[in-house]
Amino acid sequence: MVRATARQFQRRVGEIQHMARKEPVEITRHGRREFVLMSAEEYDWMRAVMKRSFRTEESPEFIVEAVRKAKMHPRHNHLNKLLK
Repeated sequence: MVRATARQFQRRVGEIQHMARKEPVEITRHGRREFVLMSAEEYDWMRAVMKRSFRTEESPEFIVEAVRKAKMHPRHNHLNKLLK
């Protein structure tokens, strides 16, 4: 995880926001972790995992859409036979 001090964050807010789109950035104050800056998409995923929906109709639409778009690794193609 990328780490920045509160002072660095104040001076380079745009650059650090750009980094947070790729991975969370830990913001420290007086050497202690105080905040974590992350993309809205990553935050949404984190919240969805915390909710622990087990039924498709209870899942947020962005998760259902991500599952729809997901591709299975070719080494698992033999599992397709189970659907027939």
